[in-house]
Amino acid sequence: MIGTHQIPMHEMLAALSYALDLTEGAIPGHAIRSCLYGMRIADELGLPELDRTTLYYALLLKDVGCSGNAARMYSLIGGDDRRMKHDVRLLDWTRPSLAAFSTLWHQALPGSSAILRTGRVLKLALDQNKNSRTMIAIRAELGANIARKIGLGEGVAETILRLNEHWDGSGYPQGQRGQTIPLLSRIAAVAQHLDIFASETGLSRAMQELTDRAGRWFDPELVRVARCLYSRSQLRAAVGGFDHFARVKQLRPGTLRSLSTEEVDRICEIFAEVIDAKSSFTRSHSSSTARIAVGIAGELGFTVQRRNRIRRAALLHDIGKLSLPNTILDKTGPLSPDEWDAVRAHPILSRQILDRIPHFGEIPAIAAQHHEKLDGGGYPFGLSGRDLSLDSRIVALADIFAALSEKRPYRKTLEIGEVINILESDVPNKLDPDCFEALLRYLHSAPYATI
Repeated sequence: MIGTHQIPMHEMLAALSYALDLTEGAIPGHAIRSCLYGMRIADELGLPELDRTTLYYALLLKDVGCSGNAARMYSLIGGDDRRMKHDVRLLDWTRPSLAAFSTLWHQALPGSSAILRTGRVLKLALDQNKNSRTMIAIRAELGANIARKIGLGEGVAETILRLNEHWDGSGYPQGQRGQTIPLLSRIAAVAQHLDIFASETGLSRAMQELTDRAGRWFDPELVRVARCLYSRSQLRAAVGGFDHFARVKQLRPGTLRSLSTEEVDRICEIFAEVIDAKSSFTRSHSSSTARIAVGIAGELGFTVQRRNRIRRAALLHDIGKLSLPNTILDKTGPLSPDEWDAVRAHPILSRQILDRIPHFGEIPAIAAQHHEKLDGGGYPFGLSGRDLSLDSRIVALADIFAALSEKRPYRKTLEIGEVINILESDVPNKLDPDCFEALLRYLHSAPYATI
């Protein structure tokens, strides 16, 4: 079990950064590799320890606001928000180009007629500045607020908030320029750019792009520092090897502390909000699942520690769902076979992310099994009753109850009686009868007398 003062903050945030890479359509480990690049630049500049610590956490969490604008991106382009985010990262979108037009053409309203797509592309091109400012402002402000909620301080929040400002004033959200942009934001911008291009096209191309944008996007002095490091092969060494997760943990920023039980809970709650922000149809799904799961566990007489374990698993059970584009999450019609394959993969990703958090014990397994059924008809592993712990059965039931009680793009919100009838039809073949009876008792109890 997780006790107090067992999980170092930097290890938990490094692990959860993999979930943010999913939302951005980035190659897994992007935030961690960006952190390795940024900290090497910080070393070269001789930054004081406090600034290094601030930069470290800001780079790990730089994309923490990314789910907040996913639904808006989908509504604008009518296509895959993750793919669009991925492609835009490789473009100089401050200048008109054939590559930018091609990206818009391929991502906007896929499957629609040429007339509709042309109209959407022209609309996007005309509104590019307004849309970019809005999209970046949403993610930057949400990211900064999350950093504050976690307790990382105003320095981390400001670094995240100003990350997409450009040296020449062409960035967002405020159009700051030159040295009015915080130094740590300027370093973070260079570091993330290096990894985006190095991961996709190689470090040599990344350096060329960095040089081409010096004085426009990036601080020329920081580009000079990066070029010096590159010439000495120290940028390549910064991300050398395969286990970047272990390397970033070994950097050990100056302000080191382990998380208390309450702080671990708070971070789980915050990342549940990140997960649910991906779609307007899941605004409180993770927290609702956790509330119901804890209520069932309470009716079954579980200890406080065990209820807390279940709550954390329920809060984070859908973290792998950040890999799904809103073309799937917000789809009004039936899913295609390929889309179903993507949906069925999300619990595996949840486990892979949560397995990286030290001392999380059974939480990753509980979270990953929330779509399994007692008769073996669930996914992704097709486990049956003998393979599923009582904790897993509780979270699975709570997840279904919460989902059926919420509006979805393909149906309206169901009345509580309808939800109970649907669940009851799956007892005992698919859902645990003891858990179902405990759910009924919980729903009848004050202050949750809902039936």
